[in-house]
Amino acid sequence: MSASIRILLVDDHSQVHRALRVINDTYNDLELVAHASNGHEAIQVCAEYQPDLILMDIIMPGMDGVEATRIIHERYPSIKILALSSFGDDDTVRTMMKVGAAGYVLKNSPLDDLVHAIRATYSGKTVFSPEVTQALLQPKQEQRPPRHDYGLSPRETEVLTLMVKGHGNKQIAHHLTISEATAKFHVRSILTKLKVAGRVEAVALAIEKNLTS
Repeated sequence: MSASIRILLVDDHSQVHRALRVINDTYNDLELVAHASNGHEAIQVCAEYQPDLILMDIIMPGMDGVEATRIIHERYPSIKILALSSFGDDDTVRTMMKVGAAGYVLKNSPLDDLVHAIRATYSGKTVFSPEVTQALLQPKQEQRPPRHDYGLSPRETEVLTLMVKGHGNKQIAHHLTISEATAKFHVRSILTKLKVAGRVEAVALAIEKNLTS
């Protein structure tokens, strides 16, 4: 049996901590190993427990989730950080992705969706709640920054848009009616043109620079 995904929950609401305790009793591959109620505690607990993944709230007393994410991502880049918030506006999502979050899920998501997001984020994918994806892809026109296409072809822009939506190579291939090998080729080309090391960085840059169609 493979090792479980060790999770740190950072949230200042006790009801969230109580609600997510069910993870340990329900999912054999997930283990909620520690809790923190603000950013300062998160950094301390993270140093002690070295979790695989952090569920990070945004609005907290003392140090908020944005600053905690920035510090933890700099100190422990291998730890995946999944934002778990009540707010899904595009500005907040973009900020969290910029400082190192690998995904963004709303607190009102069904537990099974949250578990899927945890597993997908741990495996290296970028995951957003549907409402968050809609906010990212359809922001208010006056808020859209000037667009720089980085030399992406129309097809590569389509592929990048699907990457932002959390699709893997197989899903991209199916959606665009191309082979999985062709999808992989487009993804590699996108990473090269954006000068990033992986999909998470590509998605973060796409969100920050408004590269999606």
